[in-house]
Amino acid sequence: MKQLEDSEGNGLVKVITGIRRAGKSVLLSELFHQHLIDNGVDESLIIDIALDDRDYAEFLNPDVFLSYAKSRIRKGERNYILIDEVQMMDDFVSVLLSLLHKPNCDIYVTGSNSRFLSTDIATEFRGRSQEIHVWPLSFSEYMENYQGNEREAWKEYLEFGGLPQLASFKTRQQKTDYLTNLLHTVYVRDLVERNKLPNDKGLTDLIRILASIIGSPCNPLKISKTFDSVLHQKITDDTVSKYLLYLQESFLIHPALRYDVKGRKYIGTETKYYFSDIGLRNSVLDFRQIEENHSMENVIYAELRRRGFMVDVGRVETREIDTSGRQVRKKLEVDFVANQGSQRYYIQSAYKMYDEEKINQEKSSLKLIPDSFKKIIIEEDDIVPYHDNDGFVRMGLLDFLLRPDSLNF
Repeated sequence: MKQLEDSEGNGLVKVITGIRRAGKSVLLSELFHQHLIDNGVDESLIIDIALDDRDYAEFLNPDVFLSYAKSRIRKGERNYILIDEVQMMDDFVSVLLSLLHKPNCDIYVTGSNSRFLSTDIATEFRGRSQEIHVWPLSFSEYMENYQGNEREAWKEYLEFGGLPQLASFKTRQQKTDYLTNLLHTVYVRDLVERNKLPNDKGLTDLIRILASIIGSPCNPLKISKTFDSVLHQKITDDTVSKYLLYLQESFLIHPALRYDVKGRKYIGTETKYYFSDIGLRNSVLDFRQIEENHSMENVIYAELRRRGFMVDVGRVETREIDTSGRQVRKKLEVDFVANQGSQRYYIQSAYKMYDEEKINQEKSSLKLIPDSFKKIIIEEDDIVPYHDNDGFVRMGLLDFLLRPDSLNF
């Protein structure tokens, strides 16, 4: 909402993207529409069309819609055009560009991730659009509708995720069925249809592999070998690369590139992939493989992205003396390097800090970073944030998730 409010009248087409069922339509046609009314915009100045509504079937014809819109536009005043599921309209790009030429039109659209992707937007609107990405509910938003304590809420959130519709279901079985059906009847089907795949088997198997290795670096060649050795299927690394791209374009998964902290450069060998929603990830595996440490890492990644950070996986290199007295190179990992403008945070996700050995292990990579940006360890335990003797910030997971300014401690 804040992004939409800050974007009013900026001369760009505001394009709301995100996975299906994340709440794009509600954001635009309910919350933002009401915001306009509450701020004195006359209803007659708002053209609000949901193209998946049978009542507006005639507007799937671009000429019919354009003629209607032009008849509604009032000169000398700002007119708001809100179109939900705009990809259902034929030749919608030319329609929006035509309206964009009118100085008194402020345009907002949502689109299905089946045909309307951020990569398409950047190309087709040639710099005259602004993407506003909608993620599933954060844990703090989830808590607003939860009847119970934070720990109970976290347990459910870690299992079922934050798709808004889940709030209407009362039983575990209803939530499980909803996520499982959504995965196969909406997300996978969208990808198969959009990319004209002969079947969904290879794609579905890839999603399952990614779900089972969240938090682990991989590349297309390594995944191709997994298909061969584990699933006994032949699938080339080129095909894996294409499928990974399809999944990213649909916003189902997001990449975290490997970044050499000391060398200040990206390392293109391996990438980590995280799911937009941890509940969808769990549904891929039939809710049988919920390792809290890896799931916690996925939730932290999504929260950082939701807060507007670009997120990479850090790597630092050191030299140590092995048992034979030889000097060897050792590569250590920083879970997340979060960047936003001039801000940077180095973050470790630590499921349990149960002894001194574990504490030293989590700190080892952070100690090797030569710059002065803040270094943070997020722990699953409930602890009050504090600075330890090494100058690192240590905070509890729920404190991080529930306070939007938690990184500024």
